[in-house]
Amino acid sequence: MEPTTLRATMSLWGMFTHADFFMKLLMCGLLLASVWSWAIIFNKVKTFKLTRFKINSFEKQFWSSDSLEEIYMAQEKKPKNPLAAIFVAAMKELKREPQTSKARGINLPERIEKMMHITIDKEVDRLETHMIFLASTGSVAPLLGLFGTVWGIMDSFNSIALVQNTNITAVAPGVAEALLTTAVGLITAIPALIAYNKFANDINRFTNQMETFSEELSTIISRQLDNNEEA
Repeated sequence: MEPTTLRATMSLWGMFTHADFFMKLLMCGLLLASVWSWAIIFNKVKTFKLTRFKINSFEKQFWSSDSLEEIYMAQEKKPKNPLAAIFVAAMKELKREPQTSKARGINLPERIEKMMHITIDKEVDRLETHMIFLASTGSVAPLLGLFGTVWGIMDSFNSIALVQNTNITAVAPGVAEALLTTAVGLITAIPALIAYNKFANDINRFTNQMETFSEELSTIISRQLDNNEEA
């Protein structure tokens, strides 16, 4: 094989075009998974940054206000962050007629806590959207790349046996094509795995913030109910 032809064959595009249909399909699938992973990553970064900003703004508003009713009126129609959603859910339950819950033996503070826990679960589910795809890509993509490599090496050895030529020039292109799928698999998996771990840590922090806020809000509402009963 001429040096110029060999260099063309050993280029990334050359190795891709010379691969068989199955390896091309596998690499295209991995590249599509990589593109989708990056789209999720950019969206998550933007969403989490905005959520963090809105949470901080709401906390400042909440702790600087003297009236829960005033905050509720501002947030009632469309809560813009997880803490606001928890607050609105608690206030709506607080304002409901208590007769039906009393008949079931459930007191008001318990109802409010249950509503806040339900809202936390919903907000966590929303934050975890597409996380399973990142986790799956991070764990499966290297295995698919390795499978493509094994497939390519088997095909190369079969070709060598047919032509009965063990010259390194004849062997190298097939082996390089086989290893390319492993490289594509790692390129796909590494960013997805790093992003998954980072986002999982961020979601844990958001969850802790929501749980802490719900406990603080529950205490404030219980204190307010006690004051109303004493009055």
